Amino acid sequence: MDFSWNYYAILGVLPTASEDDLRQAYRIAAKRFHPDVNKAPGANLLFQDINTAYEVLSDQRRRSEYDQVRRDRVDSLSHLHIDVRYSRQSLRSLREPQLLYVLAKIQPRLETMTLKTDAPLNLCLVIDRSKSMSGVRMQHLKNAAYRIIDECKPTDIISMVAFSDDAEVIVPAQRLSDPRNAKTMISAIRADGATAILAGLRQGLIQIERFRSSEYVNHLILITDGRTYGDEAECIKMATKARDNGIGISGMGIGEDWNDRFLDSLASQTGGSSVYINSPDTVAHFLHERIRSLATAYAERSRLVATPASDVQLNSITRLTPDAMTLPTDPQPILLGVIDGLAATSLLLQFHVLTDGAERGNFFVGRLDLSGEVLGTNQHLERATQDLSVEIGDHESEENPPPELLDALSKLMLYRLQDRARDAIENGDIGQATRSLEFLATRLFEAGQDDLGQAALSEAERVTNTRVLSKEGVKRLKYGTRALLPISGEQDG
Repeated sequence: MDFSWNYYAILGVLPTASEDDLRQAYRIAAKRFHPDVNKAPGANLLFQDINTAYEVLSDQRRRSEYDQVRRDRVDSLSHLHIDVRYSRQSLRSLREPQLLYVLAKIQPRLETMTLKTDAPLNLCLVIDRSKSMSGVRMQHLKNAAYRIIDECKPTDIISMVAFSDDAEVIVPAQRLSDPRNAKTMISAIRADGATAILAGLRQGLIQIERFRSSEYVNHLILITDGRTYGDEAECIKMATKARDNGIGISGMGIGEDWNDRFLDSLASQTGGSSVYINSPDTVAHFLHERIRSLATAYAERSRLVATPASDVQLNSITRLTPDAMTLPTDPQPILLGVIDGLAATSLLLQFHVLTDGAERGNFFVGRLDLSGEVLGTNQHLERATQDLSVEIGDHESEENPPPELLDALSKLMLYRLQDRARDAIENGDIGQATRSLEFLATRLFEAGQDDLGQAALSEAERVTNTRVLSKEGVKRLKYGTRALLPISGEQDG
C-alpha cells in the first residue's frame, strides 16, 4: 500500500464513500480505462492504479489503516496541484471530431508548504572540444564553466567531460574543495578533432552515476556546435537508460551546424530541454539560467500519464513553461523532469473529441495523473490526479476562452507554421513552404516581432530561389518562435 497515493481521487470518490459508491466508481473507471476498451497509451497504467485503489479501499482493514496514516501525514502530502482551463466549456453532439485545447498548470501549493529554492545538484557538463569550437567559442565556454564553479554550493556535486574523437574527464564528480584546481584543468582544454557525442554522453553519465541519488537533481548538460555521425540512435538509447535511472539531459547548440531534431529528441527522452545559442558570448547566460532553474526544483523525476477517453484522441502536448518544447505523447508516462518551485509548469494539450451519440450533460474527456519525487529532508513521492470534462449541449459555448489560453494558442500557431514550412520543403512542396513562411512573417510583424518577421520573409525568398532553408534560418525561426511560447506573465528568468 502506497500512502502517497490518493486512492479516493484515483477512483473519483470522496473519503466518505460507501462500499456501493466504491463499486459504482470502479465500474465507471473500468469502462473508461480498461485496456480492452481504451487503447490509448497510458490507459493500462491508469487501470493498474485503479485496480490497486479499489483493492485497498474495498478491504475494510486496509482502508482503515490507509485512512489513519493519511490523517497522520496530511501536512506532508498532496502539495502538487494541477489547474486546468478549457478552450471550450461545452461541445455539441456531432458526428465529426471537435477540437479542444486544455491548458494545464502544474505547481506546488505554496500556501501549504515551506518552499526551499536551493535543491542540491549532481551536475555534469559535457562540452564539445572539436576543432570547430576553437577560438572565441571555446573561450566563452570556459568562462561559463568558471562561473558555474564560482556559484556552486558546498552541497553540489560538479563534474565536467570534454569530447572530440573521444572523451576525457576534465573534472571528476566531486564537491569542489579546490575550485582553483578545477579551473586550471578547464583552462587546459584545447579544441581539435571531430564530434563524437556518444563518447561524451557515456563518460558524463558515468560521472553522474558515481553520486546519483534521489536527494539530488541529477542532470547532464550537453553543449555542442556540430553533428555526431553514425551514433545518434545509440545516443537516444543511452538517454532512455538515463531516464530510467532518474537522470535528466539538456542540450545547448552553438551556431548553425548541429542537428536540432536530434538534440530535441535527446532532451525530451528525460524531460530536459534544448536551446539554440546563436552567439558564443551568450553561452554563459543560457547555462546560468538552466542551472538556476534546476536549483529551484521542488520535485524531480516527475512523470505525467495523460490518457484520453476511448472516444477522444490526444494529438499533441506542448510544454510552454519552463523551457518550451513539444513533448512526445507516446510512450507513456511522459517525462516532465523538474517541477519548479517558483514557476508553474504549463502544458497545452490538443484533443480531438468525438461526441456522436453523447447525451446532454457531463462528458468525460480524459485524465491527467502526475507524480514527482519531492526534494529535501522530507523527500517523498507526491501525486496529483485531475479529470477533464466538458458539457454536451444543444449549442456550443459562447464564452471566450481564457486570455492566457488564447495567448498560448496564437503563439503556438507561429511555432507550427515554421514547422509546417520545414516539413513541406522535405516533402518537395515548395509552394506550400513559401506560403507558410510568408504567412508566418505577416503574423510575426503583427505581433511586433519585426526581426523574426524579416527572417521569415528572407527564408521565403530563399526557398523560392534555392528550394532549401538556410541553416541559420532553420534555427532562428524554430527557436525564435519557440521562445515566444511561454504565456504572458510566466516567462522564465
